[in-house]
Amino acid sequence: MTVSEWADEYRRLSPESAALPGRYRTSKTEYMRQPMDMVGNAGVRRITCMFSAQVAKSTFIENVIGYLMHLDPCPILHLSPTLDSMKMFSKERLSPMIRDTPVLRKLVKQVRSRDSGNTLGSKKFRGGHIAMVGSNAPAGLASRPIRAVLADEVDRFEASAGTEGDPLALAIKRTTTFWNRIIITVSTPGNKGASRIEDEFLRGDQRHWWCPCPHCGEYQRLRWAQVRWEAGMPDTAYYECEHNGCVWTDQDRNAAIKAGEWRADKPFNGNVSYHLNQIYSPFAALSDGVRDFLDAKGNPQLLKTWVNTFLGETWEDRGQRLEWSNLMDQREEWAGDLPDGVTLLTGAVDVQDDRLEVERIGWGDDYKSWSIKYDVIYGDLSTPAPWAELRSLLSETFIHPKFGEMGLRSICIDSGGHFTSAVYKFARQMDRCVAIKGVAGQGKPMVGRPLKNTINNARVFPLGVDTIKEVVASRLRVADEEKPGYCAFNATYDEAYFQSLTAEELRTKYHKGFRKQEWVKVRPRNEVWDLRVYNTAALEMLAVDLNAQRRELLRAAFVRATQDETSNKPAVQGRKTPRGKNWVSGWKNDRSF
Repeated sequence: MTVSEWADEYRRLSPESAALPGRYRTSKTEYMRQPMDMVGNAGVRRITCMFSAQVAKSTFIENVIGYLMHLDPCPILHLSPTLDSMKMFSKERLSPMIRDTPVLRKLVKQVRSRDSGNTLGSKKFRGGHIAMVGSNAPAGLASRPIRAVLADEVDRFEASAGTEGDPLALAIKRTTTFWNRIIITVSTPGNKGASRIEDEFLRGDQRHWWCPCPHCGEYQRLRWAQVRWEAGMPDTAYYECEHNGCVWTDQDRNAAIKAGEWRADKPFNGNVSYHLNQIYSPFAALSDGVRDFLDAKGNPQLLKTWVNTFLGETWEDRGQRLEWSNLMDQREEWAGDLPDGVTLLTGAVDVQDDRLEVERIGWGDDYKSWSIKYDVIYGDLSTPAPWAELRSLLSETFIHPKFGEMGLRSICIDSGGHFTSAVYKFARQMDRCVAIKGVAGQGKPMVGRPLKNTINNARVFPLGVDTIKEVVASRLRVADEEKPGYCAFNATYDEAYFQSLTAEELRTKYHKGFRKQEWVKVRPRNEVWDLRVYNTAALEMLAVDLNAQRRELLRAAFVRATQDETSNKPAVQGRKTPRGKNWVSGWKNDRSF
């Protein structure tokens, strides 16, 4: 039996992970048949899938696991980006598959039974087991014989598993004793130059899915350039045949995909590699992709996500270095404390050995920003004086031309220097202020859960600084003030400010033979850059819809203005109307009673 035959015969999709639970059918995603059937194929050493979202890549991995457990038992290693994502896979994907697929349910003992071998990170079955680990857990990659490695979302892996090196390479080393080893890597891609899945894809024979046109029969790869729609109307989207201009509906597109075939760009070398974008997905209408593109095209960060998850391609920035002189041209003067576009204010504090540097930023629609005020407080930080001055500075309010008095909604203060205890104490006593600590590493969330085991159990939030820096850099590159993410600056800011704002750049480095990207200081002073990162994190912590919040503030301002106008109107003296005759007045005036 091949993997696809096994899946059609035995696999049952679980309600936790499938929109249509029940019997699995490979024919619904015909392009997955060959990648599955390459497992166990003579001469195939590695299988790589550089796929977009919504093309059933997770189901592919699950089918391989089920097949191996049932028909070809062996030691299996499933590798996830993090420990948390491993737990999610075990609970939400693997356990339900075992429960709902009868032939697998018989192989794995119940969790409650004694010595069941069924735990969150491991499932034992006759002839083998599956271990599940995160790329950030080096202990899980310790020396153990493994025949099958299934690495999911490899572009989100840590650069190194502790101090032991690349986690994917460590996992692959565990397979060296098996002549029939299986190595499968699957992921949506990340950044150009630092993408593991793109490197793996390029090492293989680079296969693409070619589809026949339902009208003229000409074969072609499905490309975004052939997607058409009427301006501003994503529901009119259709696919245009690149050979004869035939118009495909979604039904035509799905029929063409089912009739397609894989074609390799390079000779077979033992590594088969596949690429698919979301145009091939039978689960998503073409109009959905167009709608997402229109929403993202003005925002570099959203566009990056769309390129990665819809096109299944790596994102390449137009330039890695920010030019400080260009940003100086984005200085503005505004009447009063705040420009009209500001909806809310955040603050950030960078703690140095002899000073505190503070910046307040205003945020508006579509993440546009205005750098409002920058201050430096010099002093001995082991004494109360500079902290008292900082409290006064952060308590300052500003007058908005429409919304009135505004204070800082969220404040981040860096705790990574030599005054950690003092920072924790200040954050506890200052309203809307949290201590933060930067954590390096690609793919980390912008703001994580509070750290444990801190001094005096202080609430300290880890920041995925590499992730935030990508967001900050993409916004600083927006030169059109009408585009989302545009950054404006107070006209009083000088050259030193902008040089510090552009003090870091993204560079590609090699560590133990593996390529990775790092943010590197190119100037000695980078406090302004750090403050922009912290302010971005402060906004992220609020989790607000800036556009919706501005509409609420405008509505409230209109109501206030209307009420003020009504209350300031002079009272109109009513005119006494002479009472006419009617039966009541006649009765009251009738003296005959």
